[in-house]
Formats: sequence, C-alpha cells, structure tokens
Amino acid sequence: NLPELPDQKAARFQGQYGLIPYDAQVLTASAEMAGFYEAVVEVAPDDPKLAANWVMGDLSAALNKDGLEISDSRLTAAQFGGLLQRMLDNTISGKLAKEVFEVMWADGSDADAVIEARGLKQITDTGAIEKAVDEILAANPDKAEQAKLKPNLLGWFVGQVMKATKGSANPGLV
Repeated sequence: NLPELPDQKAARFQGQYGLIPYDAQVLTASAEMAGFYEAVVEVAPDDPKLAANWVMGDLSAALNKDGLEISDSRLTAAQFGGLLQRMLDNTISGKLAKEVFEVMWADGSDADAVIEARGLKQITDTGAIEKAVDEILAANPDKAEQAKLKPNLLGWFVGQVMKATKGSANPGLV
C-alpha cells in the first residue's frame, strides 16, 4: 500500500518518458514536482524531454526567482503544457515561447491568449516566407553572390529574414 517511492518513480520516468537518470532524479526529488511534470506531459505528450527541460529550466528558474515552491506556481500544469503544445504544433518557436512564458508568469494568462493578443503566431506559410527571402536577396545582391561561394553566409540571410519577420517566421522553413 506504499506510494511509489522516488527511486521507483525516477526509474519509471526513465523508461516511460525516455529521460536520462539526472533529469529523472531532479523531477522526482519532490512528489509535487513529479506530479506537476506528469500533468504537463498529459497535456503535451509528444515530447516528454522538452517538458522536462522546461520544467527544470524556465519554470524552476521563475519559481526560484520569486521564492516559490512548485505547489505555489503561478501557472497550472495545464497552462504550462498548453505553452509547450503551441511549440510542438509550430504555432510559436522556442524563442517566442520564452516571451510567451514571461507574460504568462506575470499575469497568469493562457498561452493561446498571449499569442493571440500579441500577434506572436509563427509564420509557416511558405509563400510569405519566400516573399521575405526574395526581398532580402533583392536588397543584398552582393551578399547573395558571396553566398554562392561561401555557404556559411546562409546563416546571415536566415538572420535577416527572422529580423524582417520580427522573429515570427519558422526558422526551419526559412
């Protein structure tokens, strides 16, 4: 009748979610943290490692900064999972997710509300991205010629497109 012990839970997290031992140990250090993590994975089940990274990273940092325990989090596991789900479905990029998280942490709103209110939806329309690429190429014909000889200049073009779209273009598509 004993509850699942931390070592057992860590072993289960490794097997069930594919976590490395360190991550599993950190997430199972307290029953509240483990419960929060599992609730997040229920909402965003496609990438348990991403959930682990965000819970141990951004969420833990925000909790530490404000001197809060996980049980006192300003966000529910469902809200946090909703943010991760928007990354997983390519609605927002990882960079934009950090911005959305900061707003959510400050006012307790949901990811979808923040994304909509701030117009942060990632551009995945290839036509719009191609238009931005064409504009950057047209404005920088000398760099375009150099890029044919030095492929490492492509990163510069990606950066310019991201700048032109205010970071909202899907970097993989760019």
